[in-house]
Amino acid sequence: MSHDFLAFAIVAAQYLLLLAMAFSIIRMVRGPRAQDRVLALDALYVNAMLLLLSIGIRTGSELYVEAGLIIALLGFAGTLAFSKFLLRGEVIE
Repeated sequence: MSHDFLAFAIVAAQYLLLLAMAFSIIRMVRGPRAQDRVLALDALYVNAMLLLLSIGIRTGSELYVEAGLIIALLGFAGTLAFSKFLLRGEVIE
């Protein structure tokens, strides 16, 4: 019984993460400002990382966990670059 509830909770979390990713994509497209788009991209990569981690938990594969870590590192670097660009107008000084 406990195993069935855990499997249901993981699947429900995956659907909710997909819904959150859809809302992030809508915010990225609609804007209205560049700051909104950067924040939506940040939320999108965090939700994608969590979705990969939940898939890894469900399947028992470590490959998804490693892919989630790569997305987290690249997303963090991208957020820093976009933030610096919006703040100063250039990425590399």
